[in-house]
Amino acid sequence: MTSATASLPRLRQVALVAADLDAACAAIEARLGLAEPFHDPGVDVFGLANAVYEAGDTFVEVVSPRREGTTAGRYLSKRGGDAGYMAIFQVASTPATRQRAAAMGLRVVWQADLDDISGTHLHPKDVPGAIVSFDTPRPPESWRWGGPRWTGTAPEATGASGGISGLVVRLLDVDRGAKAWAGLLDTPLDHGGIVLHGGRQRVAFEAAGAPDEEGIAVVELAGLDGEVTICGVSFRGGERP
Repeated sequence: MTSATASLPRLRQVALVAADLDAACAAIEARLGLAEPFHDPGVDVFGLANAVYEAGDTFVEVVSPRREGTTAGRYLSKRGGDAGYMAIFQVASTPATRQRAAAMGLRVVWQADLDDISGTHLHPKDVPGAIVSFDTPRPPESWRWGGPRWTGTAPEATGASGGISGLVVRLLDVDRGAKAWAGLLDTPLDHGGIVLHGGRQRVAFEAAGAPDEEGIAVVELAGLDGEVTICGVSFRGGERP
């Protein structure tokens, strides 16, 4: 096991969903200090446009529907506006994680196996609170979804600053939902959450008061001073992952 895979699984990317992509990007750039996003033409297959921002060697994405009938559009309606949308985890073995997901009865809504990365999206009713994806990049430092600089390779000095260090996810059924997240990632529950990346990241779970409150509530971002709300999600400072 290499040093890059020894601390897996880890949270590698968080996605927000917004009705107005330009406004969401302006808020991310002004309030989080992130810049120069990658716009992935591949998300057009889902009827979306997006922007992906580097935060150290993790990523903050915002997606926006570009046609009717998209999953993202339905999620905007369900949540009553902009919201947290996806949590994408890097795992050491996609085949092993797919086998575990199948054994748990978790439904796959999309998957891809490319030369440099494998990705798998699960049904949000099975792993509630977000669309959860587990991905295996090759080499482990790379991350195709971050753009050409990260496809099959990684820039020098990755993780030099910033980075996602945690999430708070609100669930209607905290016990059932937390067990689904922990079981999928093969990580024991610890004081109501799961610890990832060799102890450098944490996903905590708390009760949602109503169906439209279920979802990603907080993203912890290392180096952020204070707390700001973007797309209905609170971003607050956290330790460097």
